[in-house]
Amino acid sequence: MGIDLGTANTLVYVSGKGIVLQEPSVVAIDQQEKIPLAVGEDAKKMLGRTPENVIVLRPLRHGVIADFDVAEQMLKHFIRRVHEGKTLIAPRIVIGIPSGVTGVERRAVIEAASQAGARDVRLIDEPVAAAIGAGLPVAEPTGNMIVDIGGGTTEVAVLSLQGTVLSESVRVAGDELNDAIIMYMKKVHNLVIGEQTAEDIKIKMGSAYPTYADEDNIMEVRGIHLLSGLPRTVTIKSPEVRESMAEPLSIIIDAVKRTLERTPPELAADIIDRGIMLAGGGALLKGIDTLISHETGIITHIAADPLCCVVLGTGRVLENFKQLERVFSGSSRNL
Repeated sequence: MGIDLGTANTLVYVSGKGIVLQEPSVVAIDQQEKIPLAVGEDAKKMLGRTPENVIVLRPLRHGVIADFDVAEQMLKHFIRRVHEGKTLIAPRIVIGIPSGVTGVERRAVIEAASQAGARDVRLIDEPVAAAIGAGLPVAEPTGNMIVDIGGGTTEVAVLSLQGTVLSESVRVAGDELNDAIIMYMKKVHNLVIGEQTAEDIKIKMGSAYPTYADEDNIMEVRGIHLLSGLPRTVTIKSPEVRESMAEPLSIIIDAVKRTLERTPPELAADIIDRGIMLAGGGALLKGIDTLISHETGIITHIAADPLCCVVLGTGRVLENFKQLERVFSGSSRNL
């Protein structure tokens, strides 16, 4: 079983079946009973809409486990769902994690998966899994550059011969773009909006690079007016959304540039020939490929299925376990 344990979404791949589950990494918990009321899509619908005794949590922040118990319950729930409630023989699990996490954070992921019923837990760095899932020839002695923009982290890596030559992980990604939109609406329009609304604005109106087609797009946004405290609707335009996201996007661009500056010349020549590959949900932001191309001067491609690259990569590693065993990062746990 391959798992992309993401800040925003968790995806599960089962050998021989493909991707069997794709759900938001969200859990709704009854505070008195301390039991999960809903997990995944059902819990996400409750965000910002719950009574006092129910809290909706995202157990992962910046790609790492922030709430161990809730993460473990979420993993158990997803593993049970994949096996349709049947008691399962403890599976071998490969989990994609950000390359910049500490040893303690790695152990927390292994521990959570073990508690959830795994027999053998292996960790793989997300950029490596994303590159394999995107179809890059990571086993060959050529330089491949991947930029994986997730919910909580952006991973930039140069890979060759099944290994990571250079990598950089910045804790700025989709969530920070949402936060930037929330701050902009508060500052410019005196409007308080929730996480879900910010996500909607980003998906419908967000762009990283100006295009003539988008400039006149408008959207009505509902929220609470700061001064009157009453519900209010304001109209925003596409360029405003782009302006609000400029700062987090510039941090991502800087990480790409820093990695390119440190790349050995032979591998840099390969990257110029082959281009940069974008993966992760952030790759779906309109114009992000154009922005990276414009800033680096290197052609940038978006993976065929950016959201599923990491989980597809974990699946390919499972199915070619012996050939790709060298891609695992650090510790593993055999039970």
